[in-house]
Amino acid sequence: MKYTITGATGHLGKIVVQNMINLIGSENVRAAVHTPAKAAQLTKLGVEVVKTDYLDIATMTTSFEGTDVLIYIPSKTYNVLQRVTEFENTLIAMKQANVTEIVFVSFFADQENNPFTMSAYYGYVPRRLAGSGLKYAVIKNSLYADPLIPYLPELIERKHLIYPVGDEKLSFITQKDSAEAIANLASKAELRNHGQVYTLTQVKAYKMTELGKIMSKVTDEKIGYAPVSVTEFADIYASEGDGTELGSMYQAGAMGLMDLTTADFKKLTGHDPETMTDFLSKNYQK
Repeated sequence: MKYTITGATGHLGKIVVQNMINLIGSENVRAAVHTPAKAAQLTKLGVEVVKTDYLDIATMTTSFEGTDVLIYIPSKTYNVLQRVTEFENTLIAMKQANVTEIVFVSFFADQENNPFTMSAYYGYVPRRLAGSGLKYAVIKNSLYADPLIPYLPELIERKHLIYPVGDEKLSFITQKDSAEAIANLASKAELRNHGQVYTLTQVKAYKMTELGKIMSKVTDEKIGYAPVSVTEFADIYASEGDGTELGSMYQAGAMGLMDLTTADFKKLTGHDPETMTDFLSKNYQK
C-alpha cells in the first residue's frame, strides 16, 4: 500500500514520515511537499518525494495518484477561508486520483463555542468528511509541548508564565508522540476507516501554577504564574505575527475548553505518552 503524507517537511510531518518508514518501509511512503528542494533528507531515507500545492488541484491530483491512504496535515495559515479552500481542493483531488481513505490531522480546539481563530475550520472538517463518502479518521492534537522548550529562557527572564487562562488547565502532547500515534493509526485499517475520532493528550492536564512548578524544577529557576489579559497577551506577541490568534486560543483555555485528557494515545500505541516533566527534562539545556 502507498501512504501519502502532506506537509511532510514540517516539524510534525518529518517525524510522521520517519515513523511510517519504521512501520511499513520507505518504499510504501510518499512525501507530498510544497517545495521538493527542501525534502532532500526525505529522499535520502528512500521516500518518494512529490510536489503538491493545496491551492492547485491539478498538482495535488498528480501527487495523490496511486495513493491508498492520504495522511493530511493542514497548512499553518490562520486564514480560515483559505484553509477551507485547501481542504475542498484536497477532496476534489482525492476524487480525481481515486483516493478513498484519509487520516485528517486536527486540533482539539473545535467546539462550537470555542473562540480560537481556527476552531471553525477544525469543526468543519469532520462534518465535511462525514458526508464525503470517504473512509476516514480524525486525529486531534492537544497543545504541542515542544514550543515550551525555546520559550523557557523568556519565562526565566519574566519569572512567570503569562498565559491568560486563569485557574483552568491546559492539555499537551509532544510532536514525537503525536507522530507515533498518527503513524500507528494510518497503518492499521481497523483503527481508521469508520469515522473514528481520537484526541491525543498526555495523561494529565496542568494548571499554570502546576506547570510553573515543573518548569522551576527542570530549570532550577523560579517560574510562577502571573496571567495577563487576552488583549495584553495578543499585544505582547503581535510582532511575531500571531499574537491575536494565540490570544484567542488561550481565551478558549480560560473557558475550560483546552483541558481534555484521554487514553487515546495509549489505545493507538500500547503505551502511555511522555510526561511533561520527562519531556522538559530531556530537552531543556541549561
